[in-house]
Amino acid sequence: MPNKNNQDQEPAGEELESAKNRAVELEGLVANKERELAVKDSRISELEQAVASRDNEIADLKQQVTELDARLSQAVSAYRAQVVKSNPGVPEELVTGDSIEAIDKSVEDARVLIDKVRKELDAELTGVRVPAGAPQRRTLDLSALSPKEKIQYAIGERR
Repeated sequence: MPNKNNQDQEPAGEELESAKNRAVELEGLVANKERELAVKDSRISELEQAVASRDNEIADLKQQVTELDARLSQAVSAYRAQVVKSNPGVPEELVTGDSIEAIDKSVEDARVLIDKVRKELDAELTGVRVPAGAPQRRTLDLSALSPKEKIQYAIGERR
């Protein structure tokens, strides 16, 4: 029987040795996974820092864009004022736009409108001819008056 016991112990010893080997193998895998996890955690930290840096850059760029928009608006307003000043024949209300191109277009449209109105007024004035100066004096047409009215008229002029 000792033989049988010995045989039972041998498989148990082999199982124990196999379990130990498996445990060492698993510990190695866990250590390997922990190293991989540490590398990935490091990479995540780098990416988070990069994102934070980009966020700061974006915020700076947004601020610069806001400042440039304000400057552009001031420049367009100053340009509009100069255009109005240099075109006294164009009503200020007709000069509109929020860009230089739009202001130039509105000035050109206003000039076209003014020219059209001038041409219409000139055409209207040439159609209505008014003689210059006072009208000439004419003698009255007394042919329609009765003899009594003619006498009264003649007496009235002599007085």
